[in-house]
Amino acid sequence: MSARFHVAVEGPIGVGKTTLARHLSERLGAYLVLEIFEENPFLERFYQDRARYAFQTQIFFLLSRYRQQQHIREVLQRQAVVSDYAFLKDRLFAQLNLAGEELAMYEQVHAILGRNVSQPDVIVFLRASTDTLMYRIAHRDRPYERAMSRQYIDDLRLAYERFFATYQECPVLSVDTNALDLVDNPDDIAWVTNQVRAALEQRAVQLGLPSLAPAEMVILPAEKPSTEPSAPAPRPAAPSLTAEYLRLMEAMGRLASVLFAADQDAQAWQQAEEELARCEALLRRMRSALAGGVPADAVEH
Repeated sequence: MSARFHVAVEGPIGVGKTTLARHLSERLGAYLVLEIFEENPFLERFYQDRARYAFQTQIFFLLSRYRQQQHIREVLQRQAVVSDYAFLKDRLFAQLNLAGEELAMYEQVHAILGRNVSQPDVIVFLRASTDTLMYRIAHRDRPYERAMSRQYIDDLRLAYERFFATYQECPVLSVDTNALDLVDNPDDIAWVTNQVRAALEQRAVQLGLPSLAPAEMVILPAEKPSTEPSAPAPRPAAPSLTAEYLRLMEAMGRLASVLFAADQDAQAWQQAEEELARCEALLRRMRSALAGGVPADAVEH
């Protein structure tokens, strides 16, 4: 087994990704990378009102996950990495939560960033029934997850099943966790760890693991190709405009955080005005660059 590898643990909310990632990093001697989600200012409100906060939540996660992926690439120059997510999950969540122009805008940004993200050597896909997921979510009792609906978790579970049913970019180990205790049972933890070691050795195109307690595998058929003529591909944005767009998204995230605080603190309105001015300045620069056909970094700041 190579001394430098990247194992990513994936699966729906509540399946046990972080718990297993911690165990794998200890047993494989790898650097642990955990997804940063607590600092997303939109997350709790997203679970309360998905339609209103989906785009802000998704863009914040996209930028955060992209920055972490660059860190993973740096660490892999020195040692192995185990992470509790793969970058591919961001698009999976976006397609579940966004639609229309918001999804189209997200897809353009994701396509640009995704070119600089490498695939893991092995993805460990943890599966569980909706009942099991709901039980585990309730048991860990994270405040921002209390408003999460069963329907959303079921939709997410099916989205994961459908995605990995046809995924071929790297080896995938599919592990049914319904009858596994990856928190306190050393035998279950050792069993999964040994399968990961074997997968890293084999580097097969696609791997499947027998489950200790097989559950029904729900595989939805791939969507039929559209019969409508395809729209012309959008012209790629210039790198400088892309950078400006990402700065704008970050500025909007800060503005939203300040506005939420301003509901309780009137003094925060002054800071909100400052953040809004930054957003407006970025928009003017982008508009001028697009209208004049000049790079955004050539426009006066």
